[in-house]
Amino acid sequence: MNRIIFSISILLLPALIITCNNKAVTTQPLVNGKIRVLGYLPSRNDWIAGLNNIDLSGITDLNLAFINPDESGNFPANDAYRQVIEKAHGQNVRVFLSIGGGDPPIHLAGLMENDKRQGVIASLAQVAETYNFDGIDVDLENALINSNYAAFVSELSAALKSKKKLMTAALASWNSNLISDTTLKLYDFINIMSYDKTGPWNLNNPGPHSPFTMAQDDFIYFNTTRGIAAEKLFIGLPFYGYGFGNGAPQSLSYKDIITTYPGSENTDSLIVSGGGKFYYNGIPTIKQKVSFAISNRAGGVMIWQLLGDSKDSKSLLKAINDTKNH
Repeated sequence: MNRIIFSISILLLPALIITCNNKAVTTQPLVNGKIRVLGYLPSRNDWIAGLNNIDLSGITDLNLAFINPDESGNFPANDAYRQVIEKAHGQNVRVFLSIGGGDPPIHLAGLMENDKRQGVIASLAQVAETYNFDGIDVDLENALINSNYAAFVSELSAALKSKKKLMTAALASWNSNLISDTTLKLYDFINIMSYDKTGPWNLNNPGPHSPFTMAQDDFIYFNTTRGIAAEKLFIGLPFYGYGFGNGAPQSLSYKDIITTYPGSENTDSLIVSGGGKFYYNGIPTIKQKVSFAISNRAGGVMIWQLLGDSKDSKSLLKAINDTKNH
């Protein structure tokens, strides 16, 4: 989801009625007339511990990141999925299985090829139905946006529709020109990765990795240039930052930033001892991006990732909801 994922830090009617019998879901993004708030929850297979460390009352959608198939295209049984989904559904939070990620298993590319694709898609659809996921989030990035991408998305869309499940995507604007309009329009909504403009992989280009202007430009690209309806677009918000130069940490979560550097919640950058600089999104910029989403009738905002937040008055999730509910 972000380029150095786990290695460095770890309207007027209800929009969704969830029942235990897999009743059809609706793609209508708003909740009581307000934008949705989607958060990614990363895990090293301890989903229950992760769930217990986030505030479900502050989100409307939860993406479990990442759940990938084995080399045969199968998804091992895991009753934790059921426990997470039941708890989330109890608070009217939709839950999606996110496949792929910024560091996917090497064999995933092979499973997208013609002779393997049907099997892994059938497995994905079955997992969604068995555990009552609300849908599948396609987070196929970089080299996985290849000649097999369009067919994979098209066939997965058909399989999920037959089970009344949603299909979403995590996409960046910088390489979405490789995806056709036809394929883009198959997604029920798109989580725009408006971050990682630069980072530790590009130390010769220091600077903000997720400025407000990037959120604006990315939204305009998908909405205006690519013709995706505003209500199908969720603007990505980073709960982490990157450092450049002497003494600067390579990456920190937001909660670690404000703990290490008191007062940093109210700005977007800071100079560290040694002279290096660290960039992130503080409360004012997060609120600015949420206001932009609201004023442009976006479907919502997306968070990468929930475990990066603080649990006090400086919480970015609190800032999102304060702005959303204002």
